[in-house]
Amino acid sequence: MSVRLLYVVNIPRFFYTHRLPLALAAQAAGYEVHAAASDADAESIARICAAGLPFHPLPLAQHGTNPLAELRTFAAVLALYRRLNPQIVHLVSIKPVIYGGIAARWMRVPATVSAMSGLGYAFIGDSPKQRIIRAAALPLMRAALGGHSVRMVFQNPDDQARLLALGVLPPHKAVLIKGSGVDPERFFPQPEPNGVPVVLYAGRLMAQKGLGTFVEAARRLRGRARFVVVGFAEATNPSAISPEQMAAWAQEGFIEWWGQRDDMPEVIGQAHIVALPSVYGEGVPRILIEAAACERPIVTTDIPGCREIVHHEENGLLVPPHSVDAFVQALERLIADAALRRRLGKRGRERVLAEFTLQRVNDQMLALYAQLLTAVGLQPPG
Repeated sequence: MSVRLLYVVNIPRFFYTHRLPLALAAQAAGYEVHAAASDADAESIARICAAGLPFHPLPLAQHGTNPLAELRTFAAVLALYRRLNPQIVHLVSIKPVIYGGIAARWMRVPATVSAMSGLGYAFIGDSPKQRIIRAAALPLMRAALGGHSVRMVFQNPDDQARLLALGVLPPHKAVLIKGSGVDPERFFPQPEPNGVPVVLYAGRLMAQKGLGTFVEAARRLRGRARFVVVGFAEATNPSAISPEQMAAWAQEGFIEWWGQRDDMPEVIGQAHIVALPSVYGEGVPRILIEAAACERPIVTTDIPGCREIVHHEENGLLVPPHSVDAFVQALERLIADAALRRRLGKRGRERVLAEFTLQRVNDQMLALYAQLLTAVGLQPPG
């Protein structure tokens, strides 16, 4: 009898970019793998299906707070569990962790892996809405993580320490696995291109990711470097920056907006520096791991997740969050010093090979699956 593994993730695009390689590794190891996410984004759903995984759409609004809609989501997760009868579920991001975790306890799913790719919107600010969401989320998370064969995976030790301090779960249920990993054969060192240095921002178009700081730095350093933005907007995200705003900034001439791209090794190869002045609740930002794998130096903020991949003066430069001046000064150093860029970039590649490869992350996750299944008397595949 095969072991059925179900991934429940907030949006299809995130599953495709961050969890599909793990799902395929699990499938290769002998698991019967299924994926579920919101019913938006037909393009990403088609890619998941083309990779050979059954996909189950859920009525899940990533940033929605309508109580009736949330109950509908929970009911849909329960119905999916009842139909598939998985032996193990892997839940990623806050809504899947809560709804999927509580449903797993109700439906007596033998093993549950929950994961937070950073603490995200609900934990990074102190607005009235964020405080309300946190107050509602914490007891629900405790309930979701209360089962016996449950583990929660953290991408950085800061997030792990914070949720342990909040009493969300006991220490023995917390597991640290850094990032989602990158393939160092796909993201490989490339020589710097000729010409004016290019500073790259790649990621979701969000104020909390520091895009406004990036644009201000581009204004101040105009003529000394080219500033390129690659990314996509999430219309439902409270921090989203619209395509119209991006087009207006590009029209001013401070930045180049290259839109959404899937050929990230090629994009990074055209850059000299990768910058992410984020103040978001990061896990370990994938773009920073990709940049380090390509031997590109990084400028980012000294916050959880970012400082997990970037060590100051070793493979990049860390600056205080919300400090445009410090961010600009760090960029100035790297723009002016090609030798420093090469030194930091080479050390970044070494760190990725030692700690952040896709193989390493997948091996750790598959070992966790096997441990949980064995603990409940089930035989892992292979």
